[in-house]
Amino acid sequence: MISKGCEQCAKGGKMVLFVYGYCDQRDCFYCPLGENRKNVDTVYANEREVESDEDVLTEARRMDALGTSITGGEPQESLDRTCHYLSLLKDEFGEDHHTHLYTGITGGRENMRRLSEAGLDEIRFHPPLDLWGDLHGTEWEEILHIAREEGLTPAFEIPGIRAEPEFLEFLDEGAAEFCNINEFEMSDGNYRRMQEAGYDLREGHMSAVESPKEEILDVMGDHDRVYFCTSVFKDAAQHRRRLKRMARSIRREFDEVTDDGTLVYGKTWVTEERLAELGIPEEFYTVKSDHVELAWWLLEEMVDEGDVGQGEIVEQYPTVDGTVVERTPLA
Repeated sequence: MISKGCEQCAKGGKMVLFVYGYCDQRDCFYCPLGENRKNVDTVYANEREVESDEDVLTEARRMDALGTSITGGEPQESLDRTCHYLSLLKDEFGEDHHTHLYTGITGGRENMRRLSEAGLDEIRFHPPLDLWGDLHGTEWEEILHIAREEGLTPAFEIPGIRAEPEFLEFLDEGAAEFCNINEFEMSDGNYRRMQEAGYDLREGHMSAVESPKEEILDVMGDHDRVYFCTSVFKDAAQHRRRLKRMARSIRREFDEVTDDGTLVYGKTWVTEERLAELGIPEEFYTVKSDHVELAWWLLEEMVDEGDVGQGEIVEQYPTVDGTVVERTPLA
């Protein structure tokens, strides 16, 4: 089973809103946060640093977001901020803008009530690893029922460290709606701690580590409300589809969107008057302060025919920082 939140994420339609970088959980050796996100009080909408509410809304519009995932750090540790952004998104985009939140603490009824009233749809709990298998009869079982009573969809989202049948019991008992298992990964933020804990990258993989994936799937994979999210799918599908969605949303008439979700265009150093002399329609170019951007195939033809002396084909990400992937000179 894929939840509505995951369905939107798989389409590349989920904006990631990082609301708070601090977290009281100190023993999660697998925490993937890098230095720019860990223990910071900065908000990010995807890769955009947020300085105002409009930044959040602009980023959501930029990617034509279907919904938003709220993450951290620990979003419940900054509940006023989290609720503010939930309300902002729902007020702007309506009830169909699906929201889910990742949390490593229970929070209690008051938090669940406030989150629900602010517009949260789905809450995904990540209990501490040392409690796995002993969650029944604890606050972790209680919060699932409380969350549902307050109008939220309760679920588990856990790293693929080991198989744990107790999560299946919660599903069968109706306490949790689904359980997502993320393939165990190594990142810039956790690789030293992961190596110290005895984990190494799987052969041929950029981020997935050696872990009992097959055992996890054998024990938990057949349940119709368990979803195993692989590192390949997250990197190659979710991220790429989000980029493509963003690229299609912001592309200019002459930009080409690649299969990787990047934008390709031409760049040259001529005057607008020269383009007019060549009969180039205005929709095929944009004048910048010190150069002109235009359809790459048109620029290539102009250089080949000697109408323009030089230029380059630029490929860049559609993100707010516009990171350039490649430049190909034309002369």
